Amino acid sequence: MAKQISRIVLTGGPAAGKTTLISRILKEFKSEDGWKVITIPETATELISGFGIGPFPNCISMEEFQYFVIDDQLHKEQLALRAAEAVPEEKVLIVYDRAVLDDKAYISDEQFAKTLAHFGKTEEELLRGYDAVLHLVSCAKGAEYAFNYGNAARYESIEDARALDDETLRAWKAHPSLHVIDNSVDFEDKINRAVAEIYRVIGESAPEPGKRKYLVKMPDLNALSRKYGAIPIEMMQTYLLSSDPEVERRIRQQSCLGEQLFFYTTKRVGEDGTRWVTEKPISEKDYVAYLMEADLRLRNVRKLKHRFTCTGHRMELDVYPFTDDRAIFFVFGAEPFELPPEIEVIREVTGDPVYKNRALADRQSL
Repeated sequence: MAKQISRIVLTGGPAAGKTTLISRILKEFKSEDGWKVITIPETATELISGFGIGPFPNCISMEEFQYFVIDDQLHKEQLALRAAEAVPEEKVLIVYDRAVLDDKAYISDEQFAKTLAHFGKTEEELLRGYDAVLHLVSCAKGAEYAFNYGNAARYESIEDARALDDETLRAWKAHPSLHVIDNSVDFEDKINRAVAEIYRVIGESAPEPGKRKYLVKMPDLNALSRKYGAIPIEMMQTYLLSSDPEVERRIRQQSCLGEQLFFYTTKRVGEDGTRWVTEKPISEKDYVAYLMEADLRLRNVRKLKHRFTCTGHRMELDVYPFTDDRAIFFVFGAEPFELPPEIEVIREVTGDPVYKNRALADRQSL
């Protein structure tokens, strides 16, 4: 079987949701399903925060800064391709948090062409290096209420964010597989549509939206493993202190088949009930640092999540250490569906706040 390497660029204006989408991709295209996801972080942010190099006063101009950015981007993209060829997985997804054409939004077309020529590159050559581009529209265009939810230190005004979004879209307009993901519904729908586009790019069917949740009697876990290939994933979720009562903060550690991932999540519910959830992958070092901010009024939520597919639907069983006779069962996708015979439902709890993770952190019982 020939190795399948798919190269996806995530772009868009400020506060578009790229970081949350990357987090979702890491959870969607899982190692237990044979996937390897290689992420290339945003280069400009790394140079500014890590090296102190940026278009600052008494430092360098924006045009000079792009030489640093493009040099680093090209190097990382080459390393990512080499890594994709080297890893044992046959299905590899390379995800770029912005790529070289994004730099065109910050300087003139003439300056950009001059910079590319310095590296012996042309726009046409660069565009051929990406299989698809997902432009996530800034929430400054259609979801203004959430503009600063993900980054309290954001320096762009809403007007500047809109202008940068337009310029970024213009920079990528020549790519033959450009997909624009707008704010027409809500943030969760936006991320779901972006994930669906990625499935289409790689030639697979996207999972149907929808989720049902049930309180069930504890099934035979060995039987689920033998019959359906259920794979257990260790998870621990910790709630953090928050200075804003409207914002919930939490971190999560998960481990499967020797791979560990760490995530930081914030959730805000508006006065109209609108939910805005942002999530980003973090390092183990950052995870440990966040643990110092744990809300000691709530206990950690530990569980073993068993994932498998049955009758064409993705299913999950959450098993908690504080009970040995009950569990939570999820079915994803559109109805109708048929539950496995091994699952005995006590009652449906879809949308029931009593069975949400935060309530379980407080109650520690099902």
